[in-house]
Amino acid sequence: MPTFFPLWVVITHFLNLFFLLLLARSGLEVLSAFPKLYWHDDCPPGREWARFSKKMYGADSRRMWSSLDEEESWSPLIALPGRKNLGLGRHWHFLTVQFWILTGIVYVVLVFVTGYWHYLIPTHWSIVPDSIRAVGTYLHFQIPAKIPGQPFEPAQKLAYFLVIFVLAPFQIATGAAMSPSVLARFPRYGKLFGGKQGARSLHFLGLCAFGVFTVVHVFMVIVHGVPDEFTKIVLADPGGNRTFALALGLAGLFAVLLFHVIISWFSLRYRRRTQRLLGWVVDPFEKAISRAFRSRQRWRRSDISPYHRVNGYPPTDDDYERMAATGFADYRLAVGGLVTRPVTLSLTQLRDLGTQRQIVKHNCIQGWTAVAEWGGVPLSALMDHVGVAPEARHVVFYAMDDKGLTEGEGRYGYFYGTIPLHLAGNPQTILALDMNGAPLPVAHGAPVRLRIETQLGFKMVKWITAIEFVVDTADIGMGMGGWREDQQFYANAAGI
Repeated sequence: MPTFFPLWVVITHFLNLFFLLLLARSGLEVLSAFPKLYWHDDCPPGREWARFSKKMYGADSRRMWSSLDEEESWSPLIALPGRKNLGLGRHWHFLTVQFWILTGIVYVVLVFVTGYWHYLIPTHWSIVPDSIRAVGTYLHFQIPAKIPGQPFEPAQKLAYFLVIFVLAPFQIATGAAMSPSVLARFPRYGKLFGGKQGARSLHFLGLCAFGVFTVVHVFMVIVHGVPDEFTKIVLADPGGNRTFALALGLAGLFAVLLFHVIISWFSLRYRRRTQRLLGWVVDPFEKAISRAFRSRQRWRRSDISPYHRVNGYPPTDDDYERMAATGFADYRLAVGGLVTRPVTLSLTQLRDLGTQRQIVKHNCIQGWTAVAEWGGVPLSALMDHVGVAPEARHVVFYAMDDKGLTEGEGRYGYFYGTIPLHLAGNPQTILALDMNGAPLPVAHGAPVRLRIETQLGFKMVKWITAIEFVVDTADIGMGMGGWREDQQFYANAAGI
């Protein structure tokens, strides 16, 4: 039989603690952007099964509201980094999950290579009644006997098996089921969890399960004797120096705490640097996901959501309101940049390029979802019409809403967004002119909005006034590839 506490178990145990705390805190930052949990992807206001906010908004509210109004500002003591920094929270989450999965893979490989699996994987159903009896023994304030020849009693062994081989993969699976690119390419996968909202709820419950396990695990260490347990798991030597093991273990925990204090401070103090540093690792993965998957969504009319949330408020200037009052008869879309034939198109001329309809699921970066039918012009048809130059690499969409007026919170400037050219040619990338069989409503981006069904909603620019084809986006705005990327430190790729 293998050694009870080999060094590789000690190392991966510490790394797991380190990464799980990062995942939990950054996950809470993501949750704070939409602190409500649903079991159905329609997300009807007031029908959530869990709400971590005192704010209440209804579908029949007399006052116009945006999903941004539902966002909470949670303390950096619990969320990473806290204070309404969804973009940075996502960066930390997706950076950490890659290393957590890598640690798990190394651990599982070593478990089977070394034969350590004998201590973790039950080989008979008797482990269930044996575990129940072990829990009963604990409840009688006694310590149950270990399984002969093994380091754990039955309840410990079953708990470790469930956490390592069931709960951890479950968290990875539900996490993948929240990716818009994955859901668009494999719609049936999301249905395994009841849709994105089901996956989101289950993912949160999985976090709670990890929390409960951690509390119980720490309590069991205390019950079994802190010096002895620290000696085993810190030094990988049951006979080692207890004082040294305790000091080293506490020093390790203090180092983890200090690290979290530092990264929370750094993330809030140097948000652009944090965006760039974490993006260096996270962005390639996001871009690969975005490039690899194309949407294959084909929802039914019966799937259309009764209520579709809105993120952001429409333009407030007089020119826009005059256009809206006349049904946008005077609207013109300017298309230029690296094209052979720059054009200015009315809505009628835009429709003449050919239209298509698609019933798809909208995935907001905050976490909410809704299904709607969108009708409009394939962006590829517009590209063929204007003749995009070979050197063009990106498409820029300029909007009519001045965020300094419609959003505030210290942010400013007209909204814009960019996408790489390969996304523009996807079959379900369209300039939407209609929604659910009617002209596009003002709240949802009239007269023209972008739809890219493998991306998060913030990439789907509303109230578009102009489109430009460019080589690079570094000299546009603050150079990060979009208004949310500039002002809220989001990642430019939005496939996760």
